[in-house]
This record gives sequence, C-alpha cells and structure tokens, in this order.
Amino acid sequence: MKKVRCLLCPVSCELKERERGKCRARMNIDGKLQTLVYGKPCSVHVDPIEKKPFYHFLPGSLSFSLATAGCNLHCLYCQNWEISQSNPEDTVNMDMSPEQVVQGAIDNKCRTIACTYSEPIIFFEYAADIASAAHKNNVLNIWVTAGYINQKPLEEACGFLDAIKVDFKGITEDFYENITRGHIGPVMSAIKLIKEKGVWLEIVNLVVPTHNDTKEDFSRYCDWIVENLGPDVPVHFSRFWPMYQLKNLPPTPEESLILARNIAMSKGMNYVYIGNIPEHEGNNTYCPACKNLAVQRIGYTVTQNNIISGKCQYCGNKIPGRWE
Repeated sequence: MKKVRCLLCPVSCELKERERGKCRARMNIDGKLQTLVYGKPCSVHVDPIEKKPFYHFLPGSLSFSLATAGCNLHCLYCQNWEISQSNPEDTVNMDMSPEQVVQGAIDNKCRTIACTYSEPIIFFEYAADIASAAHKNNVLNIWVTAGYINQKPLEEACGFLDAIKVDFKGITEDFYENITRGHIGPVMSAIKLIKEKGVWLEIVNLVVPTHNDTKEDFSRYCDWIVENLGPDVPVHFSRFWPMYQLKNLPPTPEESLILARNIAMSKGMNYVYIGNIPEHEGNNTYCPACKNLAVQRIGYTVTQNNIISGKCQYCGNKIPGRWE
C-alpha cells in the first residue's frame, strides 16, 4: 500500500490509500494524490470587490466569486465554516468547468474572478485552470487566502494571480496554534514572497476580543508589516462577529479597531482601514501627501473616487494599487 505526501501546504499530510488530507479536499487514490473538488464549487456569487476586501484594486467593480468545500486551517471563528469545515460530498455542489466560470464572470460584467469564502489553496488545480482561461478573456484573478501554503506552489500561484488578499490572523504563534490550528511562520514567509513577486497585496487582521486585540499585539503586528512589506501595503483591521466555536465572545468594540488604526498610522503606515463598520471614516482612502479624500466608501459602495490615472487628483501624488 503506497503512501503519498501532499506538498501543497505546511500540514504535509502523509496519506494511506483512500485516506484524505486534513483539508478534506484531497485523497490518495491508487497511490496518487487526487483533488476531490475540481469543477465542483459549492458557493458562487457576484460580489463587490470591496467585500473581499480589496480597496486598492479596481474599486467599484464586481468580482465573480466562488469556493469549494474544505480548508487547510480550522479557525474557531470561521464565518464560512459550513463549507470550509465540510467534506465535498456533504455540500451542495455545482458542475462548473473553468471555462464556465469565466463565462459567468463575463455574463455578469465582472472584471475579476475571486477564489474566496473557503481556501483557494486546497482547490489549487481548479483555481490555476480558471486563471488560465480568465486571462485569455481579459478577466483578472484574485485570491482571498490565509496564506498557509508552501513556497513552491505559492511561486506558481504568483505567476497566474493579479492580486492576493491575505488574512494575516495574528502576530503570535500561540494565536495561530490555538485559534487556527496552524503556525505563523509559513504565513509570514508567504506574505513576504507575495510582496517580492510583485503581486498586488492587501492584508486583513480580524480583531478577536481577548485573543489578538491588545496594544502590544497591534504594535508588533504593525512593526512586522512596516519592516517586511513597507508602509504602502493596505491593511484592514476588521470587526469580529461571534461565529462557529467562538460565539461566547462579544463583537469587537469599535474602540479596539480605532486603536489598531491609530497605532498603524503612528508607525507610518499610509493606508489603514477599519472593516465591518460601514460608515466609519476608516473605510475611506486618504492621500498621505495632501490628506485629501481620495476614495470614499459607505459599506461596499464607492461614493467618490478622486484618483485619476493612479494619482491623487488634488496633488498628483501616486496612490499604489490598480485603479483602472
């Protein structure tokens, strides 16, 4: 009986015949590692790109968004746990080839296809083929991921992705071990590699009360980002809502998000956002040079865009991102 080892992510599952990985989406079949979710999305929607969230990548546009069952992390607060923590045979799946996904994006006037909701890493082959078909039709590709992936497959993914949003969930190993059942080191390495490869990158930190919400947490988090990514990577501090196995906690107080944003800006970070509080000014983009309002957002809706050809219309300062 031949065992196989999955090299896709740091979990590195070694699987016996007919055994599936911890992600639930890959299995040893006749001595070969096989995906169980290719062409079988269980969730397909058209979303504003701001929902991902991407704030510096085609603002105001739509994204054709899909996911399959499974995930290689097991976050206690997962908002999509019904699909991420399920076997593919236990979800209601559609049959959609990569070409059909692209046609869905075109039909719905979406400029991007987002692999999101669960974890794109675990449906890597499907996501790669979607990207190839998309680029042939001038549709761009984005991932919403936890970044828990090995270097070689990530390098391949950077070759076919136009933007990546990473959920950088906390700044301590304890947080990753206790809340996500993973480790922080591979995520840090992945984030740095994405930046090095030049793929557009945005970061989200879901602020979970009593777990990653201290002043020290925010300070260490921001220091790492500035040191390793620079001051211009957009960072979103988002409000936690009680979900899945952390229903005992309250929603994140607005004061905690404001504290995180203020600390980030005090350390020189230029684009810091507050997520899941729709009308807060922390949803807006401000020009770091002249301080004028560059992009105004209410919820997922862009109500003003004062960026022209990638520059602030008031002072001409270049605002990093893809705006057109």
